Amino acid sequence: MTENAQVSIRVNGTDRDLPAGITAARLLATLGLPERGVAVAVDDAVHPRSAWDRPLPAGARLEILTAVQGG
Repeated sequence: MTENAQVSIRVNGTDRDLPAGITAARLLATLGLPERGVAVAVDDAVHPRSAWDRPLPAGARLEILTAVQGG
Protein backbone atom coordinates (compact mmCIF):
# COMPACT_ATOMS: atom_id res chain seq x y z
CA MET A 1 0.00 0.00 0.00
CA THR A 2 1.41 3.40 -0.91
CA GLU A 3 1.82 6.21 1.58
CA ASN A 4 -1.07 8.17 0.01
CA ALA A 5 -3.42 5.20 -0.38
CA GLN A 6 -7.10 6.00 -0.06
CA VAL A 7 -10.13 3.91 0.83
CA SER A 8 -13.77 4.63 0.11
CA ILE A 9 -15.95 4.70 3.22
CA ARG A 10 -19.61 5.74 3.41
CA VAL A 11 -20.19 8.15 6.29
CA ASN A 12 -23.80 8.99 7.15
CA GLY A 13 -24.84 8.16 3.59
CA THR A 14 -22.05 10.09 1.85
CA ASP A 15 -19.14 8.33 0.13
CA ARG A 16 -15.76 9.70 1.21
CA ASP A 17 -12.25 8.91 0.07
CA LEU A 18 -10.17 8.73 3.23
CA PRO A 19 -6.59 7.76 4.03
CA ALA A 20 -6.10 4.01 4.24
CA GLY A 21 -5.85 2.90 7.85
CA ILE A 22 -8.02 5.71 9.20
CA THR A 23 -9.65 4.96 12.54
CA ALA A 24 -13.02 6.05 13.90
CA ALA A 25 -11.22 8.28 16.43
CA ARG A 26 -9.21 9.99 13.68
CA LEU A 27 -12.28 10.36 11.48
CA LEU A 28 -14.20 12.06 14.29
CA ALA A 29 -11.30 14.47 14.81
CA THR A 30 -11.10 15.14 11.06
CA LEU A 31 -14.82 15.92 11.00
CA GLY A 32 -14.47 18.21 14.03
CA LEU A 33 -16.67 16.01 16.20
CA PRO A 34 -16.02 15.40 19.90
CA GLU A 35 -15.32 11.93 21.24
CA ARG A 36 -17.91 12.40 24.00
CA GLY A 37 -21.62 12.29 23.25
CA VAL A 38 -21.03 10.40 20.00
CA ALA A 39 -21.99 6.89 18.94
CA VAL A 40 -20.49 5.11 15.93
CA ALA A 41 -21.92 2.16 14.02
CA VAL A 42 -19.90 0.28 11.39
CA ASP A 43 -21.79 -1.87 8.91
CA ASP A 44 -24.97 -1.69 11.03
CA ALA A 45 -23.28 -2.78 14.28
CA VAL A 46 -22.36 -0.58 17.23
CA HIS A 47 -18.63 0.16 17.09
CA PRO A 48 -17.55 0.24 20.76
CA ARG A 49 -15.24 3.00 21.91
CA SER A 50 -12.63 0.31 22.67
CA ALA A 51 -12.42 -0.33 18.89
CA TRP A 52 -12.14 3.30 17.79
CA ASP A 53 -8.36 3.02 17.36
CA ARG A 54 -8.59 0.09 14.92
CA PRO A 55 -8.37 0.82 11.19
CA LEU A 56 -11.71 0.99 9.41
CA PRO A 57 -12.10 -1.45 6.51
CA ALA A 58 -12.40 -0.21 2.94
CA GLY A 59 -16.02 -0.08 1.88
CA ALA A 60 -17.30 0.25 5.45
CA ARG A 61 -20.61 1.99 6.09
CA LEU A 62 -20.46 4.28 9.11
CA GLU A 63 -23.24 6.04 10.92
CA ILE A 64 -22.16 8.71 13.37
CA LEU A 65 -24.76 9.92 15.83
CA THR A 66 -24.33 12.85 18.18
CA ALA A 67 -26.28 13.51 21.34
CA VAL A 68 -28.42 16.63 21.23
CA GLN A 69 -29.59 18.48 24.31
CA GLY A 70 -33.02 19.98 24.47
CA GLY A 71 -36.55 19.06 24.96
